[in-house]
Amino acid sequence: MTKLKNSIVGFLVSFIGSIPLGYLNIIGFEIKAKLGMKSLVFYLLGVISVEVFVIYFTLLFAKKLVANQKLMKAIDVFGILFLLLLAYSFYSHANQTTESKANLEVYLKYSPFLAGFFLNCLNFLQLPFWTGWNLYLMNGNYISIEKKEKYYYIFGTVLGTFLGMLTLVLFLQTLSENTVGFSKYIMPIVIPLFFVVLACLQIFKVYKKYLR
Repeated sequence: MTKLKNSIVGFLVSFIGSIPLGYLNIIGFEIKAKLGMKSLVFYLLGVISVEVFVIYFTLLFAKKLVANQKLMKAIDVFGILFLLLLAYSFYSHANQTTESKANLEVYLKYSPFLAGFFLNCLNFLQLPFWTGWNLYLMNGNYISIEKKEKYYYIFGTVLGTFLGMLTLVLFLQTLSENTVGFSKYIMPIVIPLFFVVLACLQIFKVYKKYLR
C-alpha cells in the first residue's frame, strides 16, 4: 500500500508541477512542431533521465540543501539570468534566416534525447522545487523513503513529468493550429515576453526572500 501511495503522490506532484509553462515545455513544443512526435518523446526521455537523479539526490540531502543558504541564493539569482537569456535567445532565433533554422532542425533531428538531457541539466531551479516538495512530503508522512519505497516515489514523479509535459505540448500545438495569429507571434513575441515575466517574478521572489 505504501508503494502505491508513493507512486500516486509522486505522480500528482510532478504532473501538476510540470504543466505550468517553462522553457523545457516551450522547446518541446518547437520540437513537436518541427520534428514530430517521435523526436518529442526522445526529448522528454532526455528530460526525465536528468530528473531521476535530481529527485533521488534531493530526497537524500533535502535538509542539508535547505540549510545551505548560499547555494540556494546562488541558484535563485542564476535563475533570473537564465530566464532573461532564454527570452533573448527565442527573440533572436525568431529573426534568423530560414537556413539557420534548418541547421537547428538538423541538430535536433539527430539528438532530441541529448537536447532534453542537456537543457534539463541547466534547469537549476528544479533543485529548490524538489527540495521543498520532498521535505514537505517527508515531514507530513505523505511518502516513505525507507529501503526500496523511495524508488516507487521516483517512478511516479518521472511518469508525471513525462505525461504532464506531453499533455501541455499537445495542448499548445492544438492552440497553435486552431487560433488565428497564434503561431505567427508565438516565437518573436509571446515566448520572449513570457520568459521576461518569469524573470520579473523570480526577481520579486529573490527580493522577498533575501533582501526585504
